[in-house]
Amino acid sequence: QVQLVESGGGLVQPGGSLRLSCAASGRISSSYAMGWYRQAPGKQRELVATITNSGITNYADSVKGRFTISRDSAKNTVYLQMNSLKPEDTGVYYCKAHASPGGYWGQGTQVTVSS
Repeated sequence: QVQLVESGGGLVQPGGSLRLSCAASGRISSSYAMGWYRQAPGKQRELVATITNSGITNYADSVKGRFTISRDSAKNTVYLQMNSLKPEDTGVYYCKAHASPGGYWGQGTQVTVSS
């Protein structure tokens, strides 16, 4: 079993920053790619960013240049630095470990961007 616990969400004004963390425990493998996803009210869950075990990153077009994903394998933790936040970034942010067959999900952390 793998457990993922997200933290760092909250309320922030437009233009502000937040740093999300995802702490992994259990049978987590450093070979797993990791990802951040988000789900806005009334919308489907969407990919935000992913990072492979070798550090290759991928971003949704909507967050390129504003968000940065990183990982600390020694701490089994993945981060999402979010800058220049916009109201449309509001949603529940989920961490995922890309393990076969279906991966593992965290419980999510709420991010609200509002003045």
